[in-house]
Amino acid sequence: MANKYNVGDVVGLKSDGPDMTVRQVPEKPKGSYGCQWFAGKKLESGIFPEDSLEPRDPKRKP
Repeated sequence: MANKYNVGDVVGLKSDGPDMTVRQVPEKPKGSYGCQWFAGKKLESGIFPEDSLEPRDPKRKP
């Protein structure tokens, strides 16, 4: 079974928040994704379960 998202995909939390870029995909289906985003000029990162993410349009305005 393939992962829902791939490295480089733009995603966000279903509960809102910034657009994030997938930087690491899980080894197991329905696992957690490593994502990164900018908070101002600072690069942040975190790990999120697949069920908490949704695809985002990278061209949308915040």
